[in-house]
Amino acid sequence: MGDDEAIRFVDWVRGAAPYFHAFRGKTFVLAFGGEVAHGELMDDLCHDCNLLAALGVRLVLVHGARPQIESELARRGQESRYHNGLRITDEAALECVKAAVGVTRINIEAALSQGLPNTPMAGAYMRVTGGNFVTARPIGVVDGVDFQYTGTVRKVIAEEIKADLDQQNVVLISNLGVSPSGEIFNLVMEEVAEAVAIALDAEKLIYLCDAPGLLDEEGRLIEAITAEEAERKLLAGVGLTEDLHLFLPRAIKAVRNGVARAHLIDRDKDGGLLLEFFTRQGVGTMVSREPLYRLREANIDDVATLLQLLGPLEADGTLVRRGRELIEMEIDRFTLAEHDGVIVGCAALYPFAEDGMAEMACLVVTPEYRRAGLGERLMQNITERASAGGYKELFVLTTRTQHWFRERGFREVGPEELPERKRDLYNFQRRSKVFIKKL
Repeated sequence: MGDDEAIRFVDWVRGAAPYFHAFRGKTFVLAFGGEVAHGELMDDLCHDCNLLAALGVRLVLVHGARPQIESELARRGQESRYHNGLRITDEAALECVKAAVGVTRINIEAALSQGLPNTPMAGAYMRVTGGNFVTARPIGVVDGVDFQYTGTVRKVIAEEIKADLDQQNVVLISNLGVSPSGEIFNLVMEEVAEAVAIALDAEKLIYLCDAPGLLDEEGRLIEAITAEEAERKLLAGVGLTEDLHLFLPRAIKAVRNGVARAHLIDRDKDGGLLLEFFTRQGVGTMVSREPLYRLREANIDDVATLLQLLGPLEADGTLVRRGRELIEMEIDRFTLAEHDGVIVGCAALYPFAEDGMAEMACLVVTPEYRRAGLGERLMQNITERASAGGYKELFVLTTRTQHWFRERGFREVGPEELPERKRDLYNFQRRSKVFIKKL
């Protein structure tokens, strides 16, 4: 391994470490159709599921079997019947559904049980469990059409699933449900996944779909979207694939009912789960109830993260070095920017009340998020705080970003216009530029 490759590897591991800690003990519900179950990347998906489980993620897999059911119907000379995109399951079709789902489930369990040497699952043993966790009822007659053994979720027995997860098992749930009278119903995979995720208060509901995620009008990936925005996009119906039409409403409902995040990830993207969850850029679309980015006040528990955030800029001379003790003393001056719970930016406000001025310092956003406008939002937050405190002017000292501040209404002045207390501390060797803005 070359030096550059080694450095990139170390940087990736360090960058992923916050996600390792954040996801340990959390419940992920991963839903995928029969296309994935018999696809070329199924083994790789199992390797990635094994890694998630090894990192302490409580994993529930929900699978469908539509192409397998179609094949079984064709093999038996039966016709596929649909109404409004939903299968009509008569007695003959139900036999095909049971056969196809059973074979698909067995194949998935076999794939999850791999442990060959020289593979990512070498030495691993994933205990895969299942059961009658989902009770169902018939859909009944809709628009004059009797759907017969096509059902909908009545209840998810969440306590039993949680008990299995507590034993560090991976739970595999099929798209079948049983009724109290012992009848079996064919269920929609995406509905089962949504209901299970809500019942378990899951951290994430993940759909593997036939698209990279949601795209904007110019064909670019939408990395994050709120449920409200996603609903507007769904109603517009532009640029939605077959899977997205099915999965997006379920993702919206899930996050509105307590699931922290829903993800739409390309089923053909090798390593998509790892890229989405352990890199800051991600690869799919994340749906959340509230905006993904938020600003909040820092507290003493954030000191270590702040030191890590400021460290590279202090090392290259962009920022004046601050020690842990100083950060701890001044922690209440900092505002933090978070992306999905991970701190990616900060700024601080230092008052000089005797001169009616305040300083904005330590304005930092990690490189991956500078295009998200977080620097602008942090500056606006500090400006509002300074104005609310009765200060008339806000100033900054910078050696690298003069143009950024100029473009945002700051004017360059000499060090003599600094507050007296700050002027006495001015470092003429650094030759920082001074910019001031009227509030």
